[in-house]
Amino acid sequence: MYEVIGSKASRAFRVLWLLEELGVDYDHTPAGPRSAEAVAANPSGKIPALRVDGAVVTESVAIMSFLADRHGALTYKAGTLERARQDALTHQILDDVDCALWMAARHTFVLPEDKRVGAVKDTLKWEYEANIARLSEALEGPFLMGEEMTIPDILLVHCLRWAEIAKFPGPGEVLEAYRARLETREAFRKVSEMG
Repeated sequence: MYEVIGSKASRAFRVLWLLEELGVDYDHTPAGPRSAEAVAANPSGKIPALRVDGAVVTESVAIMSFLADRHGALTYKAGTLERARQDALTHQILDDVDCALWMAARHTFVLPEDKRVGAVKDTLKWEYEANIARLSEALEGPFLMGEEMTIPDILLVHCLRWAEIAKFPGPGEVLEAYRARLETREAFRKVSEMG
């Protein structure tokens, strides 16, 4: 049995969505960052964390990769060109989209007030807009990899939702339609409707 530690209002949403897509049983402990539950799983207090087989896996994308590989779904086989492309898309999203959103969050409410630089957010939004346009051009079908949904799809849709909340520029018509399509999936709706 898996246990996901982390509030669905965090990157834990990605892990929960992936587990729902896989259709496997899990427990969810909706803990916030640096809570007692989070620190018990990960001494840094960061979420999400995944308890499995007496061990803990941390970092949302590492957890998703582990689960997808373990269950042979939402991923391509390691050592294939498709997997290399999938991993490249995953890292592109992390580097070009997630990173900008996280940096903006850090300068909005995470860092101590005297360490925040509010003006950096304008630059981050500018950079995000250019990066998201490149991802829009990479869309090859209903999913980023074509006909098969993979980890980068969950990652990108989660980031698009985060960007909207953070008042970042819209992703354009193509990615708006893509996001809307993926948000109709039963697994996505189940996580969205969790208490």
